[in-house]
Amino acid sequence: MTASQYGPRAAHLAQLNVATLRYPLDDPRMTSFVELLDPVNAAADGTPGFVWRLVEEGAADATELRPAGEDVIVNMSVWETREALWDFAYRSGHLEVMRRRREWFDRHVEAHLVLWWVPAGHLPTVDEALERLADLRAHGPSPRAFTFVSSFTAAEAEGAGSALLS
Repeated sequence: MTASQYGPRAAHLAQLNVATLRYPLDDPRMTSFVELLDPVNAAADGTPGFVWRLVEEGAADATELRPAGEDVIVNMSVWETREALWDFAYRSGHLEVMRRRREWFDRHVEAHLVLWWVPAGHLPTVDEALERLADLRAHGPSPRAFTFVSSFTAAEAEGAGSALLS
């Protein structure tokens, strides 16, 4: 049985965002960012369509995980739909944090956000997410790794055989 014969598989949207810190998290210039972590994460957790977010074991967030470099923090989450993630990112209190990002983070020359479709129930690994980001940076948007501006549907990703896992 294939998904194309019996309709699309249930899919969720995964996202990875990387940010290069201007200062260490314990620097006083980062205090306002650190103070926003808990309320923004709580807002995400309570947003309709939210499925999961990466947290370090025993912690409330993933800020101490540094898989992309000592000065790079990662944010990774899974959402039921693209619209649910968009609403949280751009139509909630999270938008104010994004507007202030230059206070805390360096400007990225390369892509810093990648989106991709996963089967419902699959929780992506950090390695998987970093590979998707590398794919986006190397090849541009595709059904395998894309952005909000150049996005693909789950059906397009599955049709291309590029994102949904078996």
